[in-house]
Amino acid sequence: MQDLPFTRFLAANGQLASDAPAWSAESQPLQQLYRQMVLTRLFDQKIVALQRTGRIGTFAPALGQEAIGVAIGSRMQAEDVFVPYYRDSAAQLMRGVSMEEILLYWGGDERGSDYRAASAVQDFPVCVPIATQALHACGVATAFRIRGEHRVAVTTCGDGATSKGDFLEALNVAGAWQLPVVFVINNNQWAISVPRRIQCAAPTLAQKALGAGIPGEQVDGNDVIAVCERLDAALQRARQGKGPTLLECLTYRLGDHTTADDASRYRSEEEVRQAWREEPIVRLRTLLAGRGDWDEEREQALVADAQLRLQQAVERFEAIAPRAPEALFEHVYASWPQALAEQRETLLERLRRQATQGVAHD
Repeated sequence: MQDLPFTRFLAANGQLASDAPAWSAESQPLQQLYRQMVLTRLFDQKIVALQRTGRIGTFAPALGQEAIGVAIGSRMQAEDVFVPYYRDSAAQLMRGVSMEEILLYWGGDERGSDYRAASAVQDFPVCVPIATQALHACGVATAFRIRGEHRVAVTTCGDGATSKGDFLEALNVAGAWQLPVVFVINNNQWAISVPRRIQCAAPTLAQKALGAGIPGEQVDGNDVIAVCERLDAALQRARQGKGPTLLECLTYRLGDHTTADDASRYRSEEEVRQAWREEPIVRLRTLLAGRGDWDEEREQALVADAQLRLQQAVERFEAIAPRAPEALFEHVYASWPQALAEQRETLLERLRRQATQGVAHD
């Protein structure tokens, strides 16, 4: 069986390997990555708190997986297109999607997918159906190739999604057509309550790329330096017309699958405790602190600033007026079928009657 590359530069104890990329010796880029990972974690905590108090709907946090999304967001160029799945707030924030837009989306308001930032305006909305986004990314990449544009589509999924036909079909067409697309698997070891070891018999998920003629490799998904470095290579390869790459990022979902899940029902406490010892934020902070580039004062300032930004975002989100009920019919079809037009008219008539009855009662 073919051995696939595995990349790690930053160990769980914060020690950096001697063959780490040159840019990892600089303080500024690592501090920027660290700040964004901390912001992501605090943002996740805030959204979970909002969900628990009934202010938004079900949410999928990225606890323990922040390095993957932050690396993606830091390495993509503005003209690239991001095709995310439902655990990608970290990358979205770095692409310019605002916190209130993310809150709107998870609050059930599709205006949260109408991104204002120039770097995100062509990015796709969050995809909840499993693995369908991989095919969407191939469609985007096909357009880039037809137009002769040196742009890349980047798409993400969880480990469970790699067992879906959509994912395998996407790999096949990407390899056959040599599309400029990068597939990133967030292998967090659990597809809801199904562990990786019984979800797929392949030794690695990256090996699924081989049958499609695509380079596949594994990366320590808790090592943001390694993820950045391998993403750089994959993006450059796609941009130069050399085709797709699949990166399997090995990490761990430290929390529940979503706010509708209770992971304690199917995972052992010891397994989770071990995973906390390898999580990405403490790992990078240990490196920075050991170099004298980080301390408790900076940490407290970072958290205070992030908390202020989060609170302001929540206030802006909650100040947005709800849409009119009939807005639910918008953006469904370019040209409405008769049945939908009739349903909309029925709703409008019902709203008119309710308004009239309200005035009469007054």
